Amino acid sequence: MGKNNSKTPQAIRGTQDIFGAEAESFAFVVETFERVRKLYRFRRSEFPVFERTEVFARSIGETTDIVSKEMYSFEDRGGESLTLRPEFTAGIARAYLTNGWQQHAPVKLATHGPLFRYERPQKGRYRQFHQIDAEIIGAAEPQADVELLAMADQVIRELGIEGVTLHLNTLGDGDSREAWRAALVEHFRAVKDELSEESQERLEKNPLRILDSKDRRDQRFVADAPKIDDFLTEEARGFFDAVTSGLDAAGVKWVRAESLVRGLDYYRHTAFEFIPDEGSAAADALGSQSTILGGGRYDGLIESLGGAPTPAVGWAAGIERLAMLVGEKGEEPAEAIIVVEDTSDVALDRASRALASLRSAGLSAEMIATGSPRKRYDKAVKRSPKAIVSFREDGHGISGDEAAHPDLERILAF
Repeated sequence: MGKNNSKTPQAIRGTQDIFGAEAESFAFVVETFERVRKLYRFRRSEFPVFERTEVFARSIGETTDIVSKEMYSFEDRGGESLTLRPEFTAGIARAYLTNGWQQHAPVKLATHGPLFRYERPQKGRYRQFHQIDAEIIGAAEPQADVELLAMADQVIRELGIEGVTLHLNTLGDGDSREAWRAALVEHFRAVKDELSEESQERLEKNPLRILDSKDRRDQRFVADAPKIDDFLTEEARGFFDAVTSGLDAAGVKWVRAESLVRGLDYYRHTAFEFIPDEGSAAADALGSQSTILGGGRYDGLIESLGGAPTPAVGWAAGIERLAMLVGEKGEEPAEAIIVVEDTSDVALDRASRALASLRSAGLSAEMIATGSPRKRYDKAVKRSPKAIVSFREDGHGISGDEAAHPDLERILAF
């Protein structure tokens, strides 16, 4: 491994180069997501990595840390302010509006890819990170929330991740939320001087966010803060009841989490996070406060971007975090490794044709044709293939688990 010197370019802080077992785990997360989204009939979609800055400023909110501190924004050569996407939902909502996808509503979309935030890098968190994302746009009924949550639960289970629980809350409809917000402002205003500086600032702009404060100064006032359940309209209560009974019917385990909130005004009804259980392997790997998948219903977002009122619900999950929980994944062993035993052109030619035949038949294969004959065979054995096919000038032989591929002889009969 060469030493770094001042002339060697270094990776930018908070970015990563993924290779080997780590890359296999990353790919396993994406492949599992792709397989499950097809079961649920979500349509694969791709979106630009950058948008006009206003798309994120208007949808995420000017006062949030993401917009005020964490976005990678720049002016392009035409003088327009552009931003690398810090999350998926705003760009998806913009695409829904600009492409006239209303005619296909409800649309079930699935995507994955890189996102960018200028924040302090830490374990499992990067400045360029990756997420899987699923959204249903144009469906107002609670069954859409249930379907999304069942899909998320299945993705986590099929990744083999255990010790994770769905934490669920309702934010009510617009009327419920406004009444609750007013009661929270009144409650926290009475103790304003004893709150943390951050919560004092949030009191006027975003009082719901005080509820999920981790600061001990705030937590003692959060315990007896007004609860959303006291302000739910009959419709909002019925919606939440339908979501929870739907989850029970689908076999998805959940717990109520009354302090789980979303600060932005366009969020309604269901808010949720999948969180590692205390003492679980997942909590040991990430910390018990880590969310591995989160989302909610955002019925007011598309309206805030200038569209008609449009119901929508979605979730996202960090691929890096999921890959950490999956653990190291080795590469799948090859179905066959071809060893060229001698240096004759005849053996090499026959081995090359065999390699092409195997791959055409859908079997993974590679060829070893360098080093001494003994070393070639040793290399093949170390890679633990299901079968080793050796070629020499006067013929070929097969060893290994031929039962796994009973048609190996037929494929190689030329």
